[in-house]
Amino acid sequence: MCAVCFSSVTDINLNSPNKGLLSDAMMDVPVDGAAAARTAAPEGLSAAEEEELRAEIAKVEEEIGTLRQVLAAKERHCGELKRKLGLTPLDGLKQNLSKSWHDVQVSNAYVRTSEKLGEWNDKVTQSDFYKKTQETLSQAGQKTSAALSNVGSVISRKLGDMRNSATFKSFEDRVGTIKSRVVGSRENSTDGLQSPSAGDKPPQDNAPF
Repeated sequence: MCAVCFSSVTDINLNSPNKGLLSDAMMDVPVDGAAAARTAAPEGLSAAEEEELRAEIAKVEEEIGTLRQVLAAKERHCGELKRKLGLTPLDGLKQNLSKSWHDVQVSNAYVRTSEKLGEWNDKVTQSDFYKKTQETLSQAGQKTSAALSNVGSVISRKLGDMRNSATFKSFEDRVGTIKSRVVGSRENSTDGLQSPSAGDKPPQDNAPF
């Protein structure tokens, strides 16, 4: 089918009045773009310099591939050692997180941020607004403590006055009287329920069966 299409296009081109233009356009298209790109040297570079750079690129790419293979082998060996020690992937994750956090703490950005926060804290604590707020809160706390102390003193005084009042003493006397009566009634009940003596034994029934 491709041969038929090619022959048809060829016939059309041959019979077309613009066959010369089409042939010229086809002659301008490069056959191998990659080869043309390789031959076109960048501005400011000679052919020898370009060849040297391309050789250097190939060498570096080869070294990268070798390093990747070595890294993969090292990772497999490390995994085998961890399995022999009984270390799980979770242990490795914890270790990596701990190491990452340590790296963050010793990093310049973290240290600078800590210093900035310390400076801001000093500025805030030394500011007049902070001092006034702290004094206000301290005074409010002292007033609250004094108010609670006064309330406790008032309650204690009221309880003392109530205990010394005639009504409370009368109620206390009544409670004592009731308590004495209850204790006396219990003692009388205990005396009435004592077991009979040996001479007061009930007569035995000796009637013949």
